[in-house]
Amino acid sequence: MEKELLIVMLILLCMSLPFQVRGQDNSEKLQVVDSVDIEKYSGLWYEIARIPNPFQKKCAGNVTAFYELRKDGRLNVVNSCVEKKDTAQVTGIARVVDSKTNAKLEVSFVSLLGWNLFWGDYWIIGLGKNYEYAVVGDPNRKYGWILGREKRLSENIMEKIFSLLKEKGYDPDRFMMTLQE
Repeated sequence: MEKELLIVMLILLCMSLPFQVRGQDNSEKLQVVDSVDIEKYSGLWYEIARIPNPFQKKCAGNVTAFYELRKDGRLNVVNSCVEKKDTAQVTGIARVVDSKTNAKLEVSFVSLLGWNLFWGDYWIIGLGKNYEYAVVGDPNRKYGWILGREKRLSENIMEKIFSLLKEKGYDPDRFMMTLQE
């Protein structure tokens, strides 16, 4: 039984490798912020907008992300949203992969026997001076989120964020505004 478990774990590890290296060809092209204080970044964030993606396709609104710093330096992650009338929630973990800036993280929402699999890039490419907003993306610019500490950001801040997205090689028109009630 132990040998079979080891074989299953090795297969799963091999299957997760393409996800771990995804985007590394373009990693130098997408610039992240100079520095992130993970303690300040922790807490509740409201999703203001996102590039539509398959893992959030059922989210109708009220999307939030809660980050909690752990003693080991990683972050517990709880994402929630309203799907029709019910609230859906998924928990995961984030780890810093660039300790120089703390702006490059990876997140995983898949765990098997205590091992997190399928890590995805979570790069902080924009951040308000007082952590009032954050812009998150990945090196391939396939995914993107605009987060705020409040349910809505001012028009002035949104213009600044859309300008930043253009500078970073994103098309702001791809972002769908999130309903927050």
